[in-house]
Amino acid sequence: MITGKNGIKMSKSKGNVVSPDDLVRDYGCDSLRLYELFVGPPDLDSEWDDKGIDGVYRFLNRFWKMAMDNKDKDVAETPELIKLRHKLIFDITQRLESFNLNTVVSGFMEYNNKLMEQSRKTGVDKATLEAYTILLAPFAPHIAEEMWEQLGHTDSVFAQTWPEYDEEAMKEDEIVIPVQVNGKTRCTISISVNAAKEDVLAKARETLGDRITGTIRKEIYVPGKIVNIVAK
Repeated sequence: MITGKNGIKMSKSKGNVVSPDDLVRDYGCDSLRLYELFVGPPDLDSEWDDKGIDGVYRFLNRFWKMAMDNKDKDVAETPELIKLRHKLIFDITQRLESFNLNTVVSGFMEYNNKLMEQSRKTGVDKATLEAYTILLAPFAPHIAEEMWEQLGHTDSVFAQTWPEYDEEAMKEDEIVIPVQVNGKTRCTISISVNAAKEDVLAKARETLGDRITGTIRKEIYVPGKIVNIVAK
């Protein structure tokens, strides 16, 4: 149930009905579709908030501008872009299959922000723009169809197959782990996921510097988790 303000059920007699015609006129039907999904989980009541559709409308405009800025740049794929694309496909697919439709919309927003950041740094490659557009199509069909044409296609975006993700492509090359001295965290270090124990311990000592006092008695490294140095 979508209610009016203060959780009051919408009805003409109460005068709190929201006209979809007015919203489509002001924001477009894609914004209305997305906000209806974004307003809350489908199994719970939600309160309508006019400011919410403003946010969805701004998101769609940011996506459009980001894609238009990059569609003709012929940006080369980078490991970072490939990883981002596969994570996007994975997250949206998982949320959709769990029927968490409100989190699908928030996922589009999160990844659009990441793509905008990439756009400012290196640009966004066409394959990533295409994957994003296909994923968005069931939720915002009109803007997705327009964007598909802008990307150079003559067929419909709805004639495409759902993108697939590669778990290997999503794996992180580096991780950040805490470094403790006598059980207290003193710093963090960024290491390769396959880094050897001695290399990790050497980087931990280097990063700690003069924060280690006394003589090192023991060095413990739990792979991929933590470094703990015992000093007296």
